Amino acid sequence: MFGLFFKVFSTPDYVVSVADIKSEEAEVFEVGQKLEKYIKKLFKGSLAIREVDAGSDNSVEQELVALSNPFYDVERFGVRFVASPRHADMLMVTGPVTRNMKEALKRAYHATPNPKIVVAVGDDAINGGIYKHSYAVEDGAESTVPVDYHIPGDPPSPMTILRHLLLILEVIDEKKT
Repeated sequence: MFGLFFKVFSTPDYVVSVADIKSEEAEVFEVGQKLEKYIKKLFKGSLAIREVDAGSDNSVEQELVALSNPFYDVERFGVRFVASPRHADMLMVTGPVTRNMKEALKRAYHATPNPKIVVAVGDDAINGGIYKHSYAVEDGAESTVPVDYHIPGDPPSPMTILRHLLLILEVIDEKKT
C-alpha cells in the first residue's frame, strides 16, 4: 500500500490541472454560444455536417469525433454530424484525396444540396500534406472538388476546429448581408 502512495506522490506534475480544464471549458462554452447564434441565424437552428474521409490517417477524424464527446458536446450548440451528404449543409473533407476515394468524394459533393459549403480540414486535405505527390494520392481536396474554406493543422485540435467553424460562419453571415 505504501508503494502505491509513494508512486502517486512521486509522479511528476505533468497532468493538466483542473484550472486549465475550467478555462478551456469556459472557452468552449463562449465559442459555442457565438456558434449557436450564427447557426440559428443562418441555418434555422441546426448545422448538418457530413465528414468525408478521402484517404486520411484518421488523426483528423479522431479530433472531429472528439467534438461529440461530453467535454465539447457540439450538439448543444446546433452542430450535427449526419450520415448522408443529402442531409448536409457542410461537407468536411479530411485527408489527401487518394485515387480510390476520388470518385466517392465527387459523388458526395454532387449529392450535397446547394448552397453547399466545402471545408478542407487538416494539412493533408488542404494540400496533400506529407503524402503530396505520392503515386496513390491526387493531392488535396481542391484537386477534386471546389473547396470554400480551410482549417489548417496536422491534425487541428477540436478547439481549433470550433474556432475556425465560427470564423467560417461569420464570413458566410457577412456575405449574406
